[in-house]
Amino acid sequence: MSEKIKMNVPIVEMDGDEMTRVIWAWVKEILIEPFVELKTEYYDLGLGERERTKDGVTVEAAEAIKKHGVGVKCATITPNDERVKEYGLTDMYKSPNGTIRAILDGTVFRAPILAKGIVPYIPNWKKPITIARHAYGDIYRNVECRAEAGAKVELVVTASDGSCERMLVHSFGGDAGGGVGGTVDVGAEGAVGGDVLGGAGGGIAQGVHNTDASIASFARACMNYALDTKQELWFATKDTISKTYDRRFRDIFQGIFEDEYKDRFKDAGVSYFYTLIDDVVARVVRSDGGFIWACKNYDGDVMSDMVASAFGSLAMMTSVLVSPDGFYEYEAAHGTVQRHYYKHVAGEATSTNSVATVFAWTGALKKRAELDGLPKLAGFGERLEQAVLETIGDGVMTGDLVELSVLENKRKVGTEEFLREVADRV
Repeated sequence: MSEKIKMNVPIVEMDGDEMTRVIWAWVKEILIEPFVELKTEYYDLGLGERERTKDGVTVEAAEAIKKHGVGVKCATITPNDERVKEYGLTDMYKSPNGTIRAILDGTVFRAPILAKGIVPYIPNWKKPITIARHAYGDIYRNVECRAEAGAKVELVVTASDGSCERMLVHSFGGDAGGGVGGTVDVGAEGAVGGDVLGGAGGGIAQGVHNTDASIASFARACMNYALDTKQELWFATKDTISKTYDRRFRDIFQGIFEDEYKDRFKDAGVSYFYTLIDDVVARVVRSDGGFIWACKNYDGDVMSDMVASAFGSLAMMTSVLVSPDGFYEYEAAHGTVQRHYYKHVAGEATSTNSVATVFAWTGALKKRAELDGLPKLAGFGERLEQAVLETIGDGVMTGDLVELSVLENKRKVGTEEFLREVADRV
């Protein structure tokens, strides 16, 4: 074998959980390390290490990306009640993705990976649809509470001079308030207050926020990406209902476009388009693709999965977090494939799609190559991506794609076997 490709600056490597952690190790062993003298700064974001460090390791990883400029992340578990019990956690730790995104203040761009024989569920989608997701604020940094009957929830704004403005969110009366009725005493293991069916006059409330600076960074990132890729930019909120919160997003986007990008868009032959979120969903379904759809945080979380599934598979999606300060984090934008992991641990065969994980690595390697002036490393990243697509195009694929592929000659292979088929084509 020829000499391995050299690297100068490490990539921040963030390991993950369950089946994707297994795939992570195989991708490095089978597809990267035989060809590249890989340099990484390793952080374990598996639940065990997050518990040991009280999630400090996630913050350390984000700060390392600021230092080195490029990171690559495996899928991780965001624990719920069941996961807390399963892993014996002392806290229900927040999403590592959310923590990293908040620290880097970037925008997440996600686009489907198109392969021969994998036809979108929406027949008129001929070109990729890129989801640009705002990666700060909204419900991901919310404050929420359970309010008992008789409670009053208010929004209080304290100005710098100490003066206060109070706005009533809701007064929770003692009646059913339109609920389903009935209160059940479920004991210490039950829901807060023991009221699992509602109807006792209580309820729930949450406060969310965003910042002008983060929204402006989001707008500029989307517009720069549109110019770089020569694609139309669509943006949507629900400002007819949310007349202050969502309206602020619309106004900042429009102001930045008019002041900084209007002429540049015209010269590049691309356009910026704003509409309501429900209208844009209808337009997306009727379109042929080939544009960037900018979404608020929650909208982007949901719609990126919808777009990925409609194009074929959640595991056929690239995802990169782009910081306004020039930091990049590439990830596999799907879950940890818990069911396959339990089969793997039991010694059973699995056929898990690893494409998004491979493309996370190739994205990081190519960006490292671009920043450091390493054409051989960039070329390897391109060849590895092409080898993945050739493997699928040759009819060799994991079980999820076999069900989607229209190729006549196709063969289902196991998780590790697929990676070795790709390695043969590299």
